[in-house]
This record gives sequence, C-alpha cells and structure tokens, in this order.
Amino acid sequence: MVTSETPNGLWRRNIKSLQSNDITSHGGSHNYAQIEDVAQWQKHVQKVKVKVLEQIQGQLSDLLDQALMESVQPFTRTNNVDEGKSHPLRSHRMEGGKVFMDRPSLLDELFEINHIRTIYHMFIAVLLVFCLSTLAVDYIDQGRLVLEFDMLFYAFGNLGTVTWAWGIMFGYTLFVPYYTLMAWGTFYHSFSSKTGLSLGTGLVLAALQTCVLGLFPIYVVIHYQLPPASRFIVILEQIRFLMKTYSFIRETVPVVMKNKPKEGETPPFPTFSSYLYFLFCPTLIYRESYPRNPHIRWNYVGVTAGMILGCLFYGYFILVRLCVPVFRNETNQPLSRRTLVLALFHSTLPGIMLLLLCFFAFLHCWLNLFGELLRFADRMFYKDWWNSTSFANYYRTWNVVVHDWLYYYGYRDFLWLSRRKFRTAAMLSVFIVSAVVHEYAFTMAFGFFYPVMFCLFAVFGVVFNFTMNDKRRSPVCNIIMWTCLFIGQGVQVCLYCQEWYAQIHCPRTGNSFWELVTPRSWSCSYKN
Repeated sequence: MVTSETPNGLWRRNIKSLQSNDITSHGGSHNYAQIEDVAQWQKHVQKVKVKVLEQIQGQLSDLLDQALMESVQPFTRTNNVDEGKSHPLRSHRMEGGKVFMDRPSLLDELFEINHIRTIYHMFIAVLLVFCLSTLAVDYIDQGRLVLEFDMLFYAFGNLGTVTWAWGIMFGYTLFVPYYTLMAWGTFYHSFSSKTGLSLGTGLVLAALQTCVLGLFPIYVVIHYQLPPASRFIVILEQIRFLMKTYSFIRETVPVVMKNKPKEGETPPFPTFSSYLYFLFCPTLIYRESYPRNPHIRWNYVGVTAGMILGCLFYGYFILVRLCVPVFRNETNQPLSRRTLVLALFHSTLPGIMLLLLCFFAFLHCWLNLFGELLRFADRMFYKDWWNSTSFANYYRTWNVVVHDWLYYYGYRDFLWLSRRKFRTAAMLSVFIVSAVVHEYAFTMAFGFFYPVMFCLFAVFGVVFNFTMNDKRRSPVCNIIMWTCLFIGQGVQVCLYCQEWYAQIHCPRTGNSFWELVTPRSWSCSYKN
C-alpha cells in the first residue's frame, strides 16, 4: 500500500508545483506541456505497475507452492528415516516423486464464495428449465406429463455383464501383479541370473496383462454388444487398472532391487492392504501410505452422490434437447460444406456444456466421493484450468491425476532414458500416448473408428502446446483458449453425432480394412 501511494503523492506535488509556477511565470504554455508529460508518464507507470504486480502474483504463487512442497518433504523424509529399517520402500519413493498432502478440491473452496455458488445455482436452474421444456413438449405431443429416460436406460444397459466383467478384471489386478511381484522379489537376490529371472517374470506378467486387461475387455464389449455408457465403464476401468498396475510395479521393483535383505529377513514388500487401498483411492501414483482425514463426512458423501446423479440427467437432457433432434434430421441429406458448418456451430453450446459436465461429474464429484469414503486427504484432482492463458498450462491443470502419471512415468522416465537430451521428443511421446488412449476409448465406446479425438490431441494439441505456451499471460490468450475449446467441443459433438446416425442408417456392407476405417457419414444419405 505504501509503495503504491507514494509515487501518486509525488506526482500530485509535482503537478501542484508546476501549476503554481504557471501562475507566477510568463512561460505558461511550456508549463502546461510539462503537466501533460507528467500525466502521460503517470498513466504509463500505472500500466507498468499493473503488469509488474501480475507477474509478481504469478511468481509468488509458484514460490509458495514450491515452499509448501519443500516444507513437506523434510517431514516425510524424517519419518522415513525413523521407519527406514522396517519400510525402506517409503523413503525411496518420496525422493523426487509426487508429494501427497492434505488439501481440499478447488471448487469446494470456491463454492464457499457466494458469487461462485450463484454460478452453480444458475446451472441448476438450467437443468430445471430442461426438465420443464421436456414436460411441455411431451404434454403437447402426447397429451400427458411424463419424463421418459429411454436413452439413459439404453446407454447403461447390460449392467450385469459390466459387473461380472469388472469383477474379473479387479480380481486379476488385485492378486496376480501383487503375488507375482512377491514371488519375483523372494528369489531375486538369491537367483544366479537376476536378468533372466526378471526378464522371464516380466514376459509372463506382460502376457497375462495382455490377455486379461488387454483382450478380455475388448472381447466383452464386442461380443455382448454393450451400449455406449456400459462400454465406457468397461474400457475406462481397463485403462485405470493398467495404469495402476504399472505404477505399483514401477514404484516397487526398484526398491526391491536396491535393498538386499539380510539373512533371515524378507525383502521390503508393500503390504497387501496398502495395495488394495491404492486400487480404489483416487490417484494413479502408488504410495504405501497417503495422508488421511480423521473421519468421513457422510453429509458430504450424500450431497456429492446426488450431484453425480444430477449430472447424469443433465447430460441426458443436453443430448435429447440439443443434439438428437438436430442430427437425426440432418442425416437425411449427404454431407456438404454448408451442413457441416451449420452443424458444427450448432454443436458448440452442447459441446462445451458436456465438457463442463464431464469435468464436474468425474474430476470433482466422482473422485471426491471416493476420496471422502476412503478418507483420502489430497483432493487436488485439478487446478484452475479455466484461468489458463496457454494450452500448455491447460493440459497440466485440467486432469492432475492423469497428468501426474504421464509426467512421472512417461515424460520424466523418457528423459532419464535419454539422459535429458530429447525434451521435445519426450513431450511429443506423451501427447501421442494420450491421443492413442483417448481415441481407443472413444472407438471402443462408440463402436466405430473416427479419429477426431486423435487429431485434436496429436495434431492441434501439439501445435497449440508449442504456440500458446506459458510465456503468454494476456487475458486475450484466455479468450483464445476458450474459443478453441468451444470450437473443439463443437467439432467432436458434430462429427461423432453425424457418424453415429450414419452407422445406424447406412451400415457397413463388408469387413474390409477401408470399410472399417472410412466414416459412413461422408457418403451416407437416407430418407425417413
């Protein structure tokens, strides 16, 4: 406050002195010119001050985050030194890795502000308007008030098949990797050929992973012809189990290799309870222990579960009221430039609403629900991605859970293998992996190949990541980022909806390669 007011006082005194000199002297015009120069200089300094304060605020935030991380690390290292004899696994993983700490989700903090909570209330009001409009349309068309959620029941059909398929994947993930690791670690230090043992065990585990967590979910999805939402559940759980298994092995194997047990002692294996907890807790980075809350807030659990249910109905109304009527009629005519452009811009509103809905339902509600039930204290599942002025920052803050896994096991391990020589290649490899996994999930869920997601991630995502980097901090860049998100979501909703109805009304006539990879919406034309 002092530093910001002192220059203003000096400028005021200068202006007053100049004005007094103007009265008593004959060089009035010259003094007025000086006053104008001082006023312009004052405006310039004010602009510089605003820019400097913005830069200092960003740097101060980064410094505080770094100081908080560094303040936690000595505590964890001290605890690990005290428990190093019984748990050498902890001290190894804490060095240079992700540090978990007790912190709430950002939206939970923001919802305590009345202005932010009002925005949340506005979205609830939009949901009520969707309900009222659906009731009104049904009353006009059918003469009765009814809410039929036929599409919602169709999307989540065959949940019994999903349940037993998930049970098989979970049972395999719970027992096979854990006891395979224990068997390998038991014989590792006493085996004559450590490389042969490790290679053989790795090949056997990789074959089992491929069969159970690789091919089995694909077989279930295709053979039983699951609907889209049920497919998403199976495929996303497949990806989650694979990522968690990799993290568990990646964090545990180096510790077993480096810590040779004494005679009569067992290797430093992680406990089975810690591994079981890891399979359910909302993180993809394995630790033997995490910060825990003292108790479960059951009121918070009930409210969060209700919000998840509300998000399901919200998504249903968005599709039924804003997407289905448009694209069901638009496929009456072949794809043209005009129909594509009109459908694309029509899809921007439902597209961005679905993006925000998926973010709120999964990254906030779903993860916080499991975090609360398991008393998991570190709730930083996302950061303030909506304030991003660069796509590089957006990718880091949108989904912190997946970003941490890609950073530590993809980007950083790539740099370690290349001896920190190929940072650009490491970044590109992470983008490619993320694009392939996203495209795989969408292809399996929708039942057709249309590489929209892959192009957005691997092509436009890479371009935006390097062009709109962290050096750009202007508010205009935030507007550009949101504009790109609107257009990108509109492209996804438009093309996927068009292809969905084209696959229904113009089914494939063969199973050739080009028949499978060529979108049907490019040539489909039918009449009602």
